[in-house]
Amino acid sequence: MDYERLIDEETWAFIRRTAESYPDDAVDLSVDDQRRVYDAMCQSFRQPRPAGVETQDRPADGVPVRVYSAGDPTRTVVYFHGGGFVVGGLDSHDDVCAEICAQTGYRIVSVDYRLCPEHLHPAQFQDAWTATTWAAVEFGDPLILAGDSAGGNLATAVAHHARGRLDNVLGQVLIYPGLGGDTSQGSYVEHAHAPLLTLDDILFYEKLRSGGPVPENDPSFAPLHDTDFSNLPPTVVVTADCDPLRDDGSAYCNKITAAGGQAHWINEPGLVHGYLRARTTVKRAADSFERISVGIEALGQGIWSYD
Repeated sequence: MDYERLIDEETWAFIRRTAESYPDDAVDLSVDDQRRVYDAMCQSFRQPRPAGVETQDRPADGVPVRVYSAGDPTRTVVYFHGGGFVVGGLDSHDDVCAEICAQTGYRIVSVDYRLCPEHLHPAQFQDAWTATTWAAVEFGDPLILAGDSAGGNLATAVAHHARGRLDNVLGQVLIYPGLGGDTSQGSYVEHAHAPLLTLDDILFYEKLRSGGPVPENDPSFAPLHDTDFSNLPPTVVVTADCDPLRDDGSAYCNKITAAGGQAHWINEPGLVHGYLRARTTVKRAADSFERISVGIEALGQGIWSYD
């Protein structure tokens, strides 16, 4: 794959800066060291919270969350951070959540779900569901589910589980999610050695999450393995073109539309996994982040502008 041609210099500068804190062989480190270097990398990119955004750390029926608000919000976004289910937390995505709050005017509930390998699947899904139902009761607002990478997986799993249980989920916005696609074909092969995320990385985190054999036919682990894609909320999936996970987004949207639902796939040329952190230095990433915020805001208002 000719990444020198596909990826522009701004994005290469982001890739090099990321590697300064989080090297390509980070998966070979101990879990504690992975978390240390990941936290340092996130801190190096972290932006100040926009003016007017207030935060409060709270327990959501036992799950730690950080609530962001600006003014008097009428919608709540439940956000799940990325990090392969192994790294990340409230601080790693603090600026992302604060900016989404400022740009949409919605309340953001960022979920600090338990991490593996200390807590194997389905602990992450259980925490995601607990925090979502807490937010629905605590604030009484219609909900939008959102997340990046592993967090996109959790948002999707919650959306599937919510059918018949929660009636106020207005939509979901998924950012380069890993949804359990076929690792033997498509983007998994085409971009097996992509910058910042490789197929080997994905398989490593998958095994760490399951603690052994990967569960089969478990949509709370791999939403693409569900057998029913009907009655899901309007869905927007945003992927990076240079990412092994890219085709999970198109496959998921195709399954929803085939079942009669609304889904739209946005694939961002020249971008790589984890590009949310590049939104202040890479124009392509900034433009994509704007599309993400607009998508969240529109779904919160019941607007579907993708037909």
